[in-house]
Amino acid sequence: MSVEGETLVPTMLDSELIPAETAAPRPEPVAANERVAAVDVLRGFALLGILAMNIVGFAWPMQAYGNPTLGGGFGGLDRVIWVFNHLFFEMKMMTLFSMLFGAGLVLMGERSDQRGASLRGVYYRRCLWLLVIGLIHSYLIWSGDILVMYAECGLIIYLFRRWRPRTLIPLGVVFLCVLVPILVAVAVAFDFLEDTAKKAEAAEKAQKPPTRFQAWIYHDVWKPKILPSLDPNSPKNKEAFEKAIKIHQGGYAGIVKDRAKQLVVVQTLGFLLGGFWMAGGRMLIGMGLMKLNVFSGRRSRRFYLGLLLLGYGIGLPLVAYDAYQLIRTDFSYRYELHGGMFLNFFGSVLVALGHVGALMLIYKAGLLTWLTDRLAAVGRMALSNYLTHSIVCTTLFYGYGLGYFGQVNRTGLAGIVLVIWIAQLLISPIWLARFRFGPAEWLWRSLTYWRLQPILRRDEPVAA
Repeated sequence: MSVEGETLVPTMLDSELIPAETAAPRPEPVAANERVAAVDVLRGFALLGILAMNIVGFAWPMQAYGNPTLGGGFGGLDRVIWVFNHLFFEMKMMTLFSMLFGAGLVLMGERSDQRGASLRGVYYRRCLWLLVIGLIHSYLIWSGDILVMYAECGLIIYLFRRWRPRTLIPLGVVFLCVLVPILVAVAVAFDFLEDTAKKAEAAEKAQKPPTRFQAWIYHDVWKPKILPSLDPNSPKNKEAFEKAIKIHQGGYAGIVKDRAKQLVVVQTLGFLLGGFWMAGGRMLIGMGLMKLNVFSGRRSRRFYLGLLLLGYGIGLPLVAYDAYQLIRTDFSYRYELHGGMFLNFFGSVLVALGHVGALMLIYKAGLLTWLTDRLAAVGRMALSNYLTHSIVCTTLFYGYGLGYFGQVNRTGLAGIVLVIWIAQLLISPIWLARFRFGPAEWLWRSLTYWRLQPILRRDEPVAA
């Protein structure tokens, strides 16, 4: 495929075709009519769903994300909203978005292989610039950034681009399962410490001296450090929660300083122990599914109906049971540590596939085109819309903006999400009617090729 004599490949995040680095001295992105529309629809849906979960991290300390009883409300409609988000959005949207990231690499690889062009240079430059954008976003705008993890994973999953679906999908599942022994080890260590502490406590109550090791675990580790962290209402946790609210209601410099200490650990050790296996595994599964034409809408309606029934039929009951247990145990760390977290962790993969099946059935039937067309536009501007979430929400909640951090319940947050959804569904098509890319996508491409890309529609190359 070519445009004005230039050979083209699709981009990594948005499936758009770009000229191969080795095929022409001045590669350019091409017309929007070369895109894979079904992938854009899925990406737009996932991006908007991600905001439904991220809004809690924008408006409250991160402790409230995992435990809604700490902040944001958990009674009446607030509880209904949490349950709905847990069933359909929490981890499901990140799962789908990660799968589509892997799908983008497959699109790039297939097109470049068809014409014998080299993909490596363009791909790695794009990943490295995505890493830079992510670092700026995470340190200067919002600590919940996902771009850094995606860029880090992207540098590695390139090595698997030629593998077959029958290998990629099982390997992705294996990657996800790596977290199982890690969590089991943590749970075993936790149980050992708790058992040792209980023996020391029992010995002291019986007026018998515990061993030196038991006394150390009980007095220096379990009682002062671990036990208070297990109770969200302990003085230590309440103090940390209130401190986080105070920091985020304060000035910009204090917020940046506070997040920097956490990000260094999250983006290094956290990535190696959890982030890579979690996101990378989903990306590998996405690569396999893309090679099977699942995301492109090319499978039969019967296939997508089966995917919907499989994903929702198995995944939703798992996640619903997890929601029940979380509420029943008052969002206990013990429940999560002893396997509870895996209900949503693996169930989210199935529910995400159910989402794919449902959306592709709608798309293939030509239903709700007023919505799917707008979702596709949001997906084409995924990076711009994602960064807009952070800029708008931090300005709304942080102290250097309107300062509503720690003050809006979940019902109010859902209303804010709905307003942003509507705005992006309306604005994205209008923007793309005049411009070839979103502003962040334009900057990303310009940095990748180290030359300003034409952005106005009138400058768009005409497809041959």
